[in-house]
Amino acid sequence: MLANAAGGRYACHMSICYVDSPVGRLAIEADHDAVTSVRWTATDERARNTSMTPVLKEAVRQLERYFAGRLKRFDLPLAARGTDFQKSVWKMMCEIPFGGTATYGGMAMALGSGPRAVGMACGRNPIPIIVPCHRVLGSGGKEGGFSGGQGLPTKRQLLALEGVVLL
Repeated sequence: MLANAAGGRYACHMSICYVDSPVGRLAIEADHDAVTSVRWTATDERARNTSMTPVLKEAVRQLERYFAGRLKRFDLPLAARGTDFQKSVWKMMCEIPFGGTATYGGMAMALGSGPRAVGMACGRNPIPIIVPCHRVLGSGGKEGGFSGGQGLPTKRQLLALEGVVLL
């Protein structure tokens, strides 16, 4: 890894693989031994180097089990890049159980912040599904937003997979 002027690290050993899922084609990216990104991608996207590292193989295995209804909690090394506040929101999202939900306002109260700040952090989550931002709802059980896939239809599909019924 190369250090940047701010003391962070630049990724120099990135690996990527693709997975077709019920919510669309996903690109999973990893840096060494940790997942750094899950994103929706076009069917024609290709990478020059699609080496399947052990962490990518495990991420694919766990995602396949999740979509088959056989995995309730992901257990992968993650390396999401973001601010300390964003990381605290993402950590809290990982604590929302399969089939459960939380609200932007409830999370904001627990973090001593505001619901919009929590919503912005959810929208910047680089590892959706694994870090379950789809489980965060607006007040009164309203859907809120979702920046992945096809937006709210994808959020509804992920919640339905977990048995969550929105009114």
